Amino acid sequence: MELVEFGPDDAVEVAAFVDVARQVDGADCPWEPELTPYRLSMSVRHSWDGEPGRWFVAYEAGDPVGVASIHTSEYDNLDMAWLQVRVAPRHRRRGHGTTILRRVEELAAGMGRTLFHVGDWDSDAIRGFATATGYEARSAEVRRMQLLRDAPDPAPIRDEALVPADEYELVRIEGFAPPELLPALAEITSAINDAPLDDLEYDDEVYTSDRVRAYEEAQIASGFRFRRILARHRATGELAGHTVVVVDEEQPTIAEQHDTSVARGHRGHRLGLLLKAGMLLWLAEAEPQLERLYTWNAESNAHMIAVNDRLGYQVMGRAPEFQRRLR
Repeated sequence: MELVEFGPDDAVEVAAFVDVARQVDGADCPWEPELTPYRLSMSVRHSWDGEPGRWFVAYEAGDPVGVASIHTSEYDNLDMAWLQVRVAPRHRRRGHGTTILRRVEELAAGMGRTLFHVGDWDSDAIRGFATATGYEARSAEVRRMQLLRDAPDPAPIRDEALVPADEYELVRIEGFAPPELLPALAEITSAINDAPLDDLEYDDEVYTSDRVRAYEEAQIASGFRFRRILARHRATGELAGHTVVVVDEEQPTIAEQHDTSVARGHRGHRLGLLLKAGMLLWLAEAEPQLERLYTWNAESNAHMIAVNDRLGYQVMGRAPEFQRRLR
């Protein structure tokens, strides 16, 4: 097997990766947005917050049989590598997944990483594969989707949340945040560290003004319309929380819900519900073509799941997370 690493301008490998990914998605998660060459190339170039990963196509006798990626961070979790391995359905159960995984593990170890993290859609096969390759189940994420035409009207939900949150106002920001807000945004983004991790080995994520700006730059450069709503305490001017949604400019009927977090000192006022309902109202005004809004939640995050249930999100799939530490 040949494992070929590629960059955003390598059209042949981008096309091969997209072809395999579409086959996999069709079999395992047909609800997911369709991957396109443009969307992949932007991910390869910019990643989530400006730390591009390493991307691979696996060939057997010239035929693309699988794909993989390695992601690492220089901000935190400096011993960890996030690995993804996917094998085309017609090439499964032939040992390709194990071969690809071991190759990317070797590469990640060569990058100084000793803790490997993998996840995939839940099935007997993926759980068996993880066990056979030495990985332990540590947590699970759940994929949810909101069909906006079927969702409840967010206006009454927003009004309901305003009662306990009457000391706060919502502030809309489209695109880049003003520079003077970046330190406060880094602080409220750090509140995501309070989300449940279950049994994952995972250090707190470190957010700075530079990282917040790098995230905005990566998302906007990747062709997403970037919208953030802040909750601001009226009396003090303190930022209490935020929520972010990005709309895919290439496929503008699709959007992704990113972080929603509330600073610890401002919790208990239903700000999470207020922020997300407020975002839905803004999207209805600014993005009337929008049809589907996706999000991820830890399976154990009861608070945010309750918010999403109230807003009409439906469960689409479950993805267990596994880890393996080199001894």
